[in-house]
Amino acid sequence: MADYPVVLFSYGTLRQREVQLSVFGREVAGTPDALPGYRLSMVEITDPHVIAVSGATHHPILQATGNADDVVEGTALRLSEDELAAADEYEVDDYRRVLVPLASGLRGWVYTADDNGPST
Repeated sequence: MADYPVVLFSYGTLRQREVQLSVFGREVAGTPDALPGYRLSMVEITDPHVIAVSGATHHPILQATGNADDVVEGTALRLSEDELAAADEYEVDDYRRVLVPLASGLRGWVYTADDNGPST
């Protein structure tokens, strides 16, 4: 795990094999995990490259609720710092990367709606 020290919680397109190969240059195995206090909605994607890679014009996006009963299921991915930077490039301006506690006890980065406040 030393080569992949970064945890990124994915609940959407970064779990897709084709997206991983395009963004990271490899398929990334992950561990099922969950994020309490958030819910999913959808955002329209207008970036042609992101649409081409993901195959979708609408992607899921996290909205903070602060309600522990709201839980989003996803995958904890192990990445390198360079791969995290590549994920930042892939995500459009509607998303903001924040550090969060996951249900497993891990702390990981996640992309949320940009209006969820300051990153930690």
